[in-house]
Amino acid sequence: MNLKKYGSIVLLVSVFLACKSIKNEPKAFNITQNYIAANPVTAASHASTLVELENNTLLAAWFGGKYEGAKDVSIYISSYKEQKWSAPKKLIEPLVKDGDTLPCWNPVLFKSKSQNLYLFYKVGKNPREWFGAMIVSKDDGKSWSNPKYLPKGILGPIRNKPIETTPGIILCGSSTESVDDNKWRVFIETYTEATDSWTITDINDKKNFDIIQPTFLVHSDKEIQILSRSRHNKLISSWSEDNGNTWQKTDSINVVNSNSGVDAVTLSNKSFLLVNNPLKMGKDWFNGRNVLDVEYSKDGVNWNKLFDLENQPEGEFSYPAIIQTSDKKIHILYTYNRKFIKHTTFDLK
Repeated sequence: MNLKKYGSIVLLVSVFLACKSIKNEPKAFNITQNYIAANPVTAASHASTLVELENNTLLAAWFGGKYEGAKDVSIYISSYKEQKWSAPKKLIEPLVKDGDTLPCWNPVLFKSKSQNLYLFYKVGKNPREWFGAMIVSKDDGKSWSNPKYLPKGILGPIRNKPIETTPGIILCGSSTESVDDNKWRVFIETYTEATDSWTITDINDKKNFDIIQPTFLVHSDKEIQILSRSRHNKLISSWSEDNGNTWQKTDSINVVNSNSGVDAVTLSNKSFLLVNNPLKMGKDWFNGRNVLDVEYSKDGVNWNKLFDLENQPEGEFSYPAIIQTSDKKIHILYTYNRKFIKHTTFDLK
């Protein structure tokens, strides 16, 4: 065998595969960034959510007030049309119950195939004691139902958007932070529109990870994955191979996370984007939130950085929401230093 010739062939094949790999990696372009409100209506804003109502028309919601957990914290909304955000409007007031005022938390917008527009949210003193609520719009947010409080033990989607596996069957990623021992546990709540009913599905987690706030990745008609925030410096993955009826294979993946909320989206070509704080935890809860990036994957397990949304020596850039709209454009919202809700858009090629 001519080793020199063989070595040349191997080199050429390696170069070809490397070039092919580089060619197949997506690129973000036409990146734009702005704030929903350059002059926020509250001192603090956090935990935004985003949905497409119709072509190029979006609706955002978030909670705002003096600070997270303050008695004035309400749910605010703003619509996006012709590349402009409307003035923020208060949609849901804190709940006065048993002589106490309970703030709002973590709104989640979702439009079902039946054209119902849902806004799920939480009410309570803190995430260990809150309870679930929802309102519904039949006219894309022009009018809303009165608040409805969910059955005992049901919280609704805890932070990230649900998925509709079959018409009228809505899977919501949920989690609890226990009062007594502060354990974090993830589970799936299924909402059936026709009967206005809820069921809970546990996650098979043999390692008892401390995990909350799952986000969905849809691989096929049967295979669904969730990625959860954890206290373990990495994201934790679980899988369903029966369209969400059972969940197993719960384990860490090689994606570093600073114990901060993430969100993901399944793209039209069945690949995935993730918005993540890719640093390890620090002494304080906000450490590691000074970098926020967008990552890309074809399999939900191996992720590569696409670009940084924020990369600063200090700051809190967190709790993202990401969607792909009908024109294939990517939209991301996230908290900017607890004061602003920042909006980024881009295209992929």
